[in-house]
Amino acid sequence: MLEVKNLCKYFGGIHAVDGCSFTAERGKITALIGPNGAGKTTAFNCISRTMAPTKGEVWLDGERIDGLRPHKITHKGLSRTFQISRNLADMTVLENVICQSQVRGWRDLFRPAMSPEEIEKAMGILEFLGITRIAHEDGSNLSYGQKKLMDLAALLMSDPKIILLDEPAGGVNPTLMEEIVDHIKKLNAQGMTVLIVEHNMELIMRLCDRVVVMAQGRVIADGTPDEVRSDPAVLDAYLGGVLDEEAA
Repeated sequence: MLEVKNLCKYFGGIHAVDGCSFTAERGKITALIGPNGAGKTTAFNCISRTMAPTKGEVWLDGERIDGLRPHKITHKGLSRTFQISRNLADMTVLENVICQSQVRGWRDLFRPAMSPEEIEKAMGILEFLGITRIAHEDGSNLSYGQKKLMDLAALLMSDPKIILLDEPAGGVNPTLMEEIVDHIKKLNAQGMTVLIVEHNMELIMRLCDRVVVMAQGRVIADGTPDEVRSDPAVLDAYLGGVLDEEAA
């Protein structure tokens, strides 16, 4: 579904992403992992066009999207979350979710701010995630974990075909982490394609069908979790470039 070809993002002499190529197969959960500074989030930013790539191509369902504006990419069916929640603190959870609804034409500008159809759809998503109880809470009153769930709800409001999750379980307690994992599995079982950046390797190895490993802006490994976990290049990258016999 998603194909990234020779993606590059340079900041002066710093090559944050340097010739990165990989695919995310339709209906599968693919992980993008690597040590800190590997370029994972920058790659996400370029794919979703919240940051313009220096060069390279991004294809979604056979259509090139790297030249589109972010809202156009969302209309094509690709949505993402961020490491840090971007909710609007002076709005309720329900309002935060509904404001992610797609505007499909100029006539939508004359509809109510929250139409009955949008409220029904948003409440259904909140129910799926088990957070209807906080639907009318202000965004500023939420815990860190609740913000993660609200971000996921807002993501689903745009009817995506593929979702990019940037550390969805980062910083949450183990119980909530398992809830988030369960939600991702259920979405995938319904046909959702998932591309995920996450530092919790135990979670990645049991959740994902395929793992792409980045280091210093480049892809150094790509395969099943079992193939990647035993790859010497991956071990080398995570251990800072030094491997002894025991570590290998």
